Amino acid sequence: MLATSCQFFEMEKISSDAFYEEEMQAIDWESVTQYPAFEECEAFTEKNEQKHCFETRLRNHVYRWLEGKPMVTYQDLNHTVLMDLTISKTGAISDLQIEMDSVLRHSLPLLQEWLTTSIDSLPPLEPAYKSGIPVKTKFTLPVVIATN
Repeated sequence: MLATSCQFFEMEKISSDAFYEEEMQAIDWESVTQYPAFEECEAFTEKNEQKHCFETRLRNHVYRWLEGKPMVTYQDLNHTVLMDLTISKTGAISDLQIEMDSVLRHSLPLLQEWLTTSIDSLPPLEPAYKSGIPVKTKFTLPVVIATN
């Protein structure tokens, strides 16, 4: 009768908590695998194309909204407004923050309301994804306000 043992057949058991911790550390939380998307951007598979489509569609929507507004000033303006917004895990836009200087705020007192309304009127969005899981993302959209 012969009895032998082999360590090659032993399997190390890892707890689910330890596995979860390892996976969480391996994920790059600074980037997403899929950007938020409007319906017409969903066909793009490359990350750069997705980002470009999303940003272009967002910017065009805001500019088209502002085109119909009566922007009359008594001085030439060339200012950049920064719109910080958060897109939730469900695709809803929240935490809209609009930064503009006091000259622009005084010259166009309705501008902040117009920008807020333009964001509120966006079509539905798909959220960003990280490793197949919907995640919250933050964006800053610069809007240039220039007059002749």
